[in-house]
Amino acid sequence: ALRSGLAGLKVLLLNVSRAVTRDVLITFSPMEGPRILNMTEKGRAGKIQLPREIFRSLSSQTARVVVTVLNIQQLGMFKDVNQTGHVLDNTVVGITVGERSISGLQDPVKLTFTHEQLPDGTTSQCVFWDPSKGQAGGWSSSGCATRPGDKGTVCSCDHLTFFTLLLNPALEGSTAQALMAVATAGCGVAMAFSIFTIAFCIFLRCRFRFENTLRVNLGLHVNLVGSLFLLNLAFLLNSRLSAGSQLRTCKVLGGLTHYCLLCCFTWTALEGCHLYLLFVKVLGTYIHHYLAKLCLVGWGFPALVVGVAGVIGSYGEYCIQTMDHQVIAHLCWITSKHLLVHYITNCGYFGLIFLFNMAVFGVVTQKSCCLQGSGAIQGDRKAWKVALVAVGLFCLLGATWALAFLTHGTSSAPMLYLFTILNSLQGVFIFIWLVVLYYPKTKETTGSLSNIIKQDKTTTVFQG
Repeated sequence: ALRSGLAGLKVLLLNVSRAVTRDVLITFSPMEGPRILNMTEKGRAGKIQLPREIFRSLSSQTARVVVTVLNIQQLGMFKDVNQTGHVLDNTVVGITVGERSISGLQDPVKLTFTHEQLPDGTTSQCVFWDPSKGQAGGWSSSGCATRPGDKGTVCSCDHLTFFTLLLNPALEGSTAQALMAVATAGCGVAMAFSIFTIAFCIFLRCRFRFENTLRVNLGLHVNLVGSLFLLNLAFLLNSRLSAGSQLRTCKVLGGLTHYCLLCCFTWTALEGCHLYLLFVKVLGTYIHHYLAKLCLVGWGFPALVVGVAGVIGSYGEYCIQTMDHQVIAHLCWITSKHLLVHYITNCGYFGLIFLFNMAVFGVVTQKSCCLQGSGAIQGDRKAWKVALVAVGLFCLLGATWALAFLTHGTSSAPMLYLFTILNSLQGVFIFIWLVVLYYPKTKETTGSLSNIIKQDKTTTVFQG
């Protein structure tokens, strides 16, 4: 045996006879690298078990075994842009036997990665580096089985390559099942209230057909609530039809769900833009066919994004697993191979919308307080009603979706429940907000935004 090492790279070279009668056992650690296993040795080093089947299938009498232990942080290697977890101890173990590629082993090679008890909400996954994945390669679990334990995780793989252990955030089975039940029930309730909200807005538009600003406001609300209705419907269809569906059907369901989510985000952004025009840029603003142009953006832009994502094959089956790797839900969504699409089109897109809408919310709140203090707004406004209107506006601008950024980590279960409940019931909140705002004193509260604008002695003209 020959050992050598550089910074971040340690290598063990072995010559093993084809007639070997026992499995070859090797131990490794991030600090000391690989070495021949001493049977009397005690410690917490990792272990590699190479089955004798590998050597008996070779044509030569002896085979050179090369075992490498790499610190990928020091070497700057094996960077997967779609990686969601982190590599245990930044350690990757590479194994080669002879000159040819070895795969399809009946008796798998076994690697034991030692570690302390994993924190709650974390699951281990055995993976190998697949150079054909993506443009620059990525981690894959195909052909590898994971057997987690309290002091280590055993990886059984049917081929030889570079292996590591990924630590991913995960859910307990009971938590995941409860979240799915809450989301399903919430979606049903939200769909019902979305229908009530749309009917209420249509009624108000018909009753106040000559108040153009109010009609535009209500038209925006109808489109936002309509996108929420479609999103809830797409989620229910997805959760019911995704399991066992054909690949083409699953891609359609995944694209439909993604489209509805992006529509919801886009209409949230358009609500913020409309609010900005009403409160900030109110002097002499005229936009021809204003509501029609908003509809073109609100429903057209998401279709363009989903079309591009569909062309590059982003949609397919996505599995939600528990900490013990049991699949509890199949969804048709953006596949794990294209998580970058999710980060850009969902996380990044909404992040920009959220920052803009919160800035608009701050400006609107500040201006409303100034007008209230100066006496520009007349009438008896109870504190609870003002607070409720502010909370409703906060919800209308999509603030509840921001909780998604707080659901990553080992203590995210409470945030997951809060995120699921609030977003499932967003349609309920908007319905209550509209009823409080417009009924029963509809003429007095004909969009409090309109009153403020009129009393600020500015003019806003829209043609719907």
